Amino acid sequence: MIIDLSGKTAIVTGSTGGIGLAIATGLATAGAQVTMVGRDQERVNAAVAKVHAVTGQDSARGVTCDPGTPEGIATLIAAQPETDILVNGLGIYGAREFFDIEDALWETYLQVNIMSGVRLSRHYAQGMRARGWGRIQFISSESALNIPTEMVHYGVSKSALQGLSRGLAKVLAGTGVTVNTILPGPTRTEGAIQMMADLAAERGVSAEEMEGLFLKENRPSTLLHRFASPEEVANLCVYAASPQASATTGAALRVEGGIVESIA
Repeated sequence: MIIDLSGKTAIVTGSTGGIGLAIATGLATAGAQVTMVGRDQERVNAAVAKVHAVTGQDSARGVTCDPGTPEGIATLIAAQPETDILVNGLGIYGAREFFDIEDALWETYLQVNIMSGVRLSRHYAQGMRARGWGRIQFISSESALNIPTEMVHYGVSKSALQGLSRGLAKVLAGTGVTVNTILPGPTRTEGAIQMMADLAAERGVSAEEMEGLFLKENRPSTLLHRFASPEEVANLCVYAASPQASATTGAALRVEGGIVESIA
């Protein structure tokens, strides 16, 4: 199977590193013209340069804004009014004791992890529907189904994306626009690597050993027995964005290494 996205445009939020950068690179490699979105100009420029280096052509451009705010959404829409593929990859996470999560932090997670995708999808889905083709993805997490006690606020925000995605898929039924969530598990992103390094230093073990300990202690049901790479997650996203995935919609597509026990 050859995935060809030539002539398609894509927007990937949260794409200056980690899974988002891998998705943007994968889409561009498949032929799409990708708009990469981030909050820091230098990081956006660096990410665009990385994609150009991989594809060998001018296959990406950057928009610097904060999609976690209405103002940032307006900036992005002004820069690119329409798109064929929308990957809502922006997200924040962090461990916090439930009783220490104040209202302001809950609101931040609502705005960044949920409302950014709501606002962008509300705008771009209309053009997709009118043209009879489109792909919308929400980058969720296995934490949406297996809510971690140390990050209840994060898990709740990702669970909300599941409902949002399924509901929007029903709204767009029969239009040629598909809507899906992608559920990664522990993935070797920059943030995860740093977290493992910090934990390893605290416990006096190597970072590699810490990854194994983390999975054993926090994700014991894993069938992969390792962290996934961002590229492994991106491979699923690129397929879901392709013409070949035209019958895949309203789904929660897992790339979490078998952590979630349910087979439904």
